[in-house]
Amino acid sequence: MKFNLKYFLIVILIFVVEVLIATKLKDIFFVRAYLGDVFVVMLMYYFIKAFFDFESLKLISGIFIFSCLIEFLQYFHFGELLGFKDNRIVMIVLGNSFSWIDILCYFAGCVILYLIECKFYLPKVS
Repeated sequence: MKFNLKYFLIVILIFVVEVLIATKLKDIFFVRAYLGDVFVVMLMYYFIKAFFDFESLKLISGIFIFSCLIEFLQYFHFGELLGFKDNRIVMIVLGNSFSWIDILCYFAGCVILYLIECKFYLPKVS
């Protein structure tokens, strides 16, 4: 475990963007419905990278699998099954409806992360 300030600052920035999307930009459908899901995988990635030095491709893959698992659990309304139906914040975090489009957004976020990692962090091959 090793703290990385740069990644943590990225987490704060993405979190602020997510809060803005949820509060100030909530009426712009594309931003609320799609960009928030793209950014949430990035938020998870940089949060984990701020504290642990996992190999990037494995972490990106793990985050995509985790995101898909949460999305598939939404199909079964697991937030309600766990007793969080009346807890608005938990239901926002967990989600409450399954969508293939959300999975596509998670994938897009993971691809963007991979491209960022390839450009800035992975060694150049000549």
